[in-house]
Amino acid sequence: MSLQFGVDQLITLSPVWKDKRIGMLTNDAATTNKGKSSRVELIKNGFNIVTLFSPEHGIHTTGADGAKMMDSIDPLTSLKVVSLYGSKFKPTANDLQDIDILLFDVPDAGTRFYTYLWTMTYWLEAAGNLQKEIIILDRPNPLGGNFELAEGPLLESAASSFIGRFRIPVKHQCTLGELAVYFNETQQWKAPLQIINCQHWNRTDLFTDWKMPWVNPSPALQQYEACILYPGLCFFEATNISVGRSTPYSFQWLGAPWLNINALNSMVSTMLEGEIKINPLTLLIPNENTSIPTTGIQIKAMDPKSYDAVMTGLLLLKLIKDIHPNDFTWRPYPTGANPTGNNHLTLLMGIAEAEALFELPLQLWLAKITKLLKVDHWKQEVAPYLLY
Repeated sequence: MSLQFGVDQLITLSPVWKDKRIGMLTNDAATTNKGKSSRVELIKNGFNIVTLFSPEHGIHTTGADGAKMMDSIDPLTSLKVVSLYGSKFKPTANDLQDIDILLFDVPDAGTRFYTYLWTMTYWLEAAGNLQKEIIILDRPNPLGGNFELAEGPLLESAASSFIGRFRIPVKHQCTLGELAVYFNETQQWKAPLQIINCQHWNRTDLFTDWKMPWVNPSPALQQYEACILYPGLCFFEATNISVGRSTPYSFQWLGAPWLNINALNSMVSTMLEGEIKINPLTLLIPNENTSIPTTGIQIKAMDPKSYDAVMTGLLLLKLIKDIHPNDFTWRPYPTGANPTGNNHLTLLMGIAEAEALFELPLQLWLAKITKLLKVDHWKQEVAPYLLY
């Protein structure tokens, strides 16, 4: 049977609260299993949505990474859109004073530092504070729910930020509905929470098993192949190496004018054989008012169903740094959530002084990273909150 998202289930349920005043946190990536806008279809089916709220990248999912988004009017529904990635991350009591139900439908990318998850937690926390009913329309994790593929590091509290608010792994292998139940309990928010489950999803299923077209959840994840690689390649944002943003190969490519592809290929063949395949590819990378031809590599995960994305990305980072000691540098990554951009690697990895880890000799680095990425107990910790 075909996969059904939470929104598909909700439309068939036609609950008694559909006439109440609904505030919906959503974006254009949130569609039915037929590819139609969730918010439009809900309104067509009589749901009284009175205000919209949007996460990072805005209601249209086109805002640049880290760019603040302003309030607006949604052209699809003519409803006001309150941005939760502008002057605030959490809706105020005033934002919600004329709303009875907090509805959430936003697709995820399955990675801790993908911010839609944390927008959901602020939405949930607000519901708990005001004791307003909150309903999460669940969606499968595009990286699957197989806990054998979960990877740390687990977030340290000192590294908490909007790209990692609470202590979970980088690859958590949960749905946002499951994490909503988990956080509602562990953070003791006590929100009146209901999850509308997906139907016909198995935890071993990746996005490719859904038999649906890919819908960009944000500008840089233009293809599912990028979503697979993203948990490992995003660490390069903290460096002077491009991940191909503003090209068709974002998060499927790494490049720098000084990149020694032959040396890197030799190391990859030795240490990552069977994990990834790399091919040389020169791209035009935007730089101020021009674009610069930049040497790089296109990356392909050989077997997404067994791919250790975090370990592979971090090992690539370590190898490139070691091969290019005079060219590689760390750099800040300013965003609306972190205006200075400082400590970006620490915030991504979720551990203190993350840059210092990469000064270790390779074998000692491997031992430390392997231990950090091992999160066998995560499945047991989250087990009481799993829905599938």
